[in-house]
Amino acid sequence: MIRYGIQDYQPQWLNGRSNIAAAHARRLAGLVGLTLQHVWLVWDLDDDEWFTDAPVLLDFGAEQVEIDHQKFDDLSITWNTINPLRAIEDPYFHLAWRPDPTPELVDLPGHTLRHVELLEWIGGDQDMADGSLAVGFDLDPAWLTVFNALDENGLECQKPGQRYRRNRIDP
Repeated sequence: MIRYGIQDYQPQWLNGRSNIAAAHARRLAGLVGLTLQHVWLVWDLDDDEWFTDAPVLLDFGAEQVEIDHQKFDDLSITWNTINPLRAIEDPYFHLAWRPDPTPELVDLPGHTLRHVELLEWIGGDQDMADGSLAVGFDLDPAWLTVFNALDENGLECQKPGQRYRRNRIDP
């Protein structure tokens, strides 16, 4: 399966903080101290906007983490599998990778990662997003959260609010 024409990308969908932490905490903690080079997003060239269904790539030079959300609670974290310099060959969409393509991402490259957090949304019984996971990156003084925007990816460039249960991943 090729997701949205992205060569060599095979998402590994997991659910729940304990499963994500067991699979990725050590490697996420290993990013601490590295400098963010770029945040790569897939750009819809026809609509001139971020294609939020495709993974978000955080390039730390020595490591690239690829974060993707689907449904209400599926999270895929993969490592170094996507080459954003390769063309995307999707039969339905006209897509391309873009580094730091939005105003809020422009100033993030060059910041050093201080720590990573797995963030659990606290929405309550009536909130379909309750318990969904996000990944937060402390790039002091900047911050980046890649969250589940209900079946697609979302980005926030501010520290997590009280609606998140914060679970710091230590090296």
